[in-house]
Amino acid sequence: MTDSAKDRAPILAAGGIVLREGSRPRIAIVRLRRDKSWVLPKGKLYRGEPALAAAKREVLEETGHEVSVREFLGSMSYPVDGKIKIIQFWRMHAVGPPVRQPTDDVKAVKWLSLKQAIDILSREHEKVFLAHVGPMALKAARESARDKIAKLSVRTRRKRAGRNAPAAPAEHLLAALKSMMPKARRLFG
Repeated sequence: MTDSAKDRAPILAAGGIVLREGSRPRIAIVRLRRDKSWVLPKGKLYRGEPALAAAKREVLEETGHEVSVREFLGSMSYPVDGKIKIIQFWRMHAVGPPVRQPTDDVKAVKWLSLKQAIDILSREHEKVFLAHVGPMALKAARESARDKIAKLSVRTRRKRAGRNAPAAPAEHLLAALKSMMPKARRLFG
Protein backbone atom coordinates (compact mmCIF):
# COMPACT_ATOMS: atom_id res chain seq x y z
CA MET A 1 0.00 0.00 0.00
CA THR A 2 1.40 3.40 -0.96
CA ASP A 3 1.75 6.18 1.58
CA SER A 4 -1.09 8.17 -0.02
CA ALA A 5 -3.40 5.10 0.02
CA LYS A 6 -2.44 4.42 3.63
CA ASP A 7 -3.27 8.04 4.51
CA ARG A 8 -6.76 7.62 2.99
CA ALA A 9 -7.44 4.16 4.45
CA PRO A 10 -10.29 4.15 6.95
CA ILE A 11 -9.70 3.50 10.63
CA LEU A 12 -11.32 0.15 11.43
CA ALA A 13 -12.76 -0.59 14.86
CA ALA A 14 -15.21 -2.99 16.46
CA GLY A 15 -17.21 -3.30 19.65
CA GLY A 16 -20.34 -4.54 21.29
CA ILE A 17 -23.72 -3.60 22.58
CA VAL A 18 -23.12 -5.63 25.73
CA LEU A 19 -26.15 -6.79 27.70
CA ARG A 20 -26.34 -8.20 31.19
CA GLU A 21 -29.35 -10.46 31.40
CA GLY A 22 -31.94 -10.33 34.11
CA SER A 23 -35.54 -9.34 34.58
CA ARG A 24 -34.52 -5.91 33.29
CA PRO A 25 -31.55 -6.24 30.87
CA ARG A 26 -28.82 -3.62 31.21
CA ILE A 27 -26.40 -2.21 28.62
CA ALA A 28 -22.73 -1.55 29.36
CA ILE A 29 -21.20 1.86 28.73
CA VAL A 30 -17.69 2.89 29.74
CA ARG A 31 -16.17 6.17 30.90
CA LEU A 32 -12.84 7.05 29.31
CA ARG A 33 -10.20 8.45 31.61
CA ARG A 34 -8.58 10.85 29.10
CA ASP A 35 -11.62 12.98 28.27
CA LYS A 36 -14.19 11.70 30.80
CA SER A 37 -16.62 10.80 27.99
CA TRP A 38 -19.14 7.96 28.26
CA VAL A 39 -18.95 5.64 25.23
CA LEU A 40 -19.91 2.21 23.98
CA PRO A 41 -17.16 -0.41 24.49
CA LYS A 42 -15.11 -0.58 21.29
CA GLY A 43 -11.62 -0.16 19.87
CA LYS A 44 -9.33 -0.33 16.86
CA LEU A 45 -8.47 -3.55 15.09
CA TYR A 46 -4.87 -4.77 15.14
CA ARG A 47 -3.32 -5.30 11.70
CA GLY A 48 -4.82 -8.51 10.26
CA GLU A 49 -7.22 -9.01 13.19
CA PRO A 50 -10.79 -10.03 12.27
CA ALA A 51 -13.40 -7.49 13.37
CA LEU A 52 -15.31 -9.97 15.55
CA ALA A 53 -12.13 -11.01 17.41
CA ALA A 54 -11.30 -7.32 17.96
CA ALA A 55 -14.82 -6.65 19.25
CA LYS A 56 -14.57 -9.43 21.85
CA ARG A 57 -11.04 -8.35 22.86
CA GLU A 58 -12.01 -4.69 23.22
CA VAL A 59 -15.15 -5.47 25.23
CA LEU A 60 -13.15 -7.66 27.61
CA GLU A 61 -10.46 -4.97 27.95
CA GLU A 62 -12.95 -2.15 28.55
CA THR A 63 -15.63 -3.86 30.66
CA GLY A 64 -13.69 -6.72 32.26
CA HIS A 65 -16.36 -9.20 31.10
CA GLU A 66 -16.05 -12.19 28.85
CA VAL A 67 -18.97 -12.28 26.44
CA SER A 68 -20.96 -14.59 24.26
CA VAL A 69 -21.46 -13.04 20.84
CA ARG A 70 -24.88 -13.04 19.22
CA GLU A 71 -25.81 -11.34 15.95
CA PHE A 72 -24.18 -8.48 14.05
CA LEU A 73 -26.07 -5.24 14.75
CA GLY A 74 -24.56 -2.81 12.25
CA SER A 75 -21.85 -0.27 11.63
CA MET A 76 -21.39 3.41 12.19
CA SER A 77 -18.86 5.74 10.64
CA TYR A 78 -17.70 9.28 11.28
CA PRO A 79 -14.74 11.52 10.39
CA VAL A 80 -11.63 11.50 12.59
CA ASP A 81 -8.55 13.60 11.75
CA GLY A 82 -9.34 13.69 8.02
CA LYS A 83 -10.10 9.95 7.82
CA ILE A 84 -13.25 7.93 8.18
CA LYS A 85 -13.58 5.67 11.21
CA ILE A 86 -15.80 2.61 10.67
CA ILE A 87 -16.96 0.68 13.72
CA GLN A 88 -18.79 -2.66 13.53
CA PHE A 89 -20.98 -3.75 16.46
CA TRP A 90 -22.35 -7.09 17.65
CA ARG A 91 -24.93 -7.90 20.28
CA MET A 92 -23.10 -9.54 23.15
CA HIS A 93 -24.07 -10.94 26.53
CA ALA A 94 -21.83 -10.69 29.59
CA VAL A 95 -20.92 -14.16 30.83
CA GLY A 96 -20.83 -14.21 34.62
CA PRO A 97 -19.03 -11.67 36.80
CA PRO A 98 -16.03 -9.64 35.58
CA VAL A 99 -12.89 -11.72 35.05
CA ARG A 100 -10.48 -8.78 35.12
CA GLN A 101 -10.23 -5.07 35.77
CA PRO A 102 -10.90 -2.75 32.82
CA THR A 103 -7.81 -1.27 31.16
CA ASP A 104 -6.21 1.85 32.62
CA ASP A 105 -7.83 4.12 30.01
CA VAL A 106 -11.31 3.19 31.35
CA LYS A 107 -12.32 5.00 34.51
CA ALA A 108 -15.71 3.30 35.08
CA VAL A 109 -18.25 0.84 33.69
CA LYS A 110 -21.99 1.37 34.13
CA TRP A 111 -24.84 -1.03 33.40
CA LEU A 112 -27.92 1.01 32.46
CA SER A 113 -31.34 0.73 30.89
CA LEU A 114 -31.46 1.57 27.19
CA LYS A 115 -32.93 5.01 27.85
CA GLN A 116 -30.36 5.82 30.54
CA ALA A 117 -27.48 4.62 28.33
CA ILE A 118 -28.64 6.79 25.41
CA ASP A 119 -29.03 9.81 27.70
CA ILE A 120 -25.58 9.43 29.28
CA LEU A 121 -23.52 8.65 26.16
CA SER A 122 -21.31 11.65 25.37
CA ARG A 123 -21.04 11.35 21.59
CA GLU A 124 -24.07 12.19 19.48
CA HIS A 125 -23.33 9.57 16.79
CA GLU A 126 -23.25 6.84 19.47
CA LYS A 127 -26.54 8.07 20.96
CA VAL A 128 -28.19 7.86 17.52
CA PHE A 129 -26.69 4.44 16.80
CA LEU A 130 -27.79 2.98 20.16
CA ALA A 131 -31.26 4.52 19.78
CA HIS A 132 -31.61 2.59 16.50
CA VAL A 133 -30.04 -0.78 17.37
CA GLY A 134 -30.73 -0.87 21.12
CA PRO A 135 -34.43 -1.81 20.83
CA MET A 136 -33.54 -4.64 18.42
CA ALA A 137 -30.83 -5.90 20.79
CA LEU A 138 -33.20 -5.85 23.77
CA LYS A 139 -35.97 -7.58 21.82
CA ALA A 140 -33.58 -10.31 20.69
CA ALA A 141 -32.32 -10.70 24.28
CA ARG A 142 -35.88 -11.05 25.61
CA GLU A 143 -36.72 -13.64 22.93
CA SER A 144 -33.53 -15.52 23.71
CA ALA A 145 -34.38 -15.52 27.43
CA ARG A 146 -37.94 -16.77 26.71
CA ASP A 147 -36.53 -19.57 24.52
CA LYS A 148 -34.08 -20.54 27.26
CA ILE A 149 -36.89 -20.65 29.85
CA ALA A 150 -39.09 -22.74 27.54
CA LYS A 151 -36.27 -25.25 26.96
CA LEU A 152 -35.58 -25.48 30.68
CA SER A 153 -39.25 -26.09 31.48
CA VAL A 154 -39.44 -28.89 28.89
CA ARG A 155 -36.29 -30.48 30.36
CA THR A 156 -37.72 -30.16 33.88
CA ARG A 157 -41.00 -31.86 32.86
CA ARG A 158 -39.06 -34.66 31.18
CA LYS A 159 -36.85 -35.20 34.23
CA ARG A 160 -39.88 -35.37 36.51
CA ALA A 161 -41.71 -37.81 34.21
CA GLY A 162 -38.69 -39.97 33.45
CA ARG A 163 -35.74 -39.91 31.11
CA ASN A 164 -37.62 -40.71 27.87
CA ALA A 165 -40.85 -38.88 28.60
CA PRO A 166 -42.30 -37.02 25.61
CA ALA A 167 -42.48 -33.23 25.49
CA ALA A 168 -45.73 -31.55 26.52
CA PRO A 169 -47.32 -31.22 23.03
CA ALA A 170 -46.88 -34.96 22.39
CA GLU A 171 -48.37 -35.74 25.81
CA HIS A 172 -51.51 -33.79 24.87
CA LEU A 173 -51.80 -35.64 21.55
CA LEU A 174 -51.40 -39.00 23.26
CA ALA A 175 -54.09 -38.14 25.81
CA ALA A 176 -56.46 -37.07 23.02
CA LEU A 177 -55.88 -40.32 21.12
CA LYS A 178 -56.50 -42.42 24.25
CA SER A 179 -59.78 -40.63 24.88
CA MET A 180 -60.88 -41.42 21.30
CA MET A 181 -60.07 -45.15 21.51
CA PRO A 182 -63.36 -46.32 23.08
CA LYS A 183 -65.35 -44.43 20.42
CA ALA A 184 -63.21 -45.91 17.63
CA ARG A 185 -63.70 -49.45 18.99
CA ARG A 186 -67.47 -48.94 18.98
CA LEU A 187 -67.51 -47.53 15.43
CA PHE A 188 -65.13 -50.04 13.82
CA GLY A 189 -65.87 -52.98 16.10
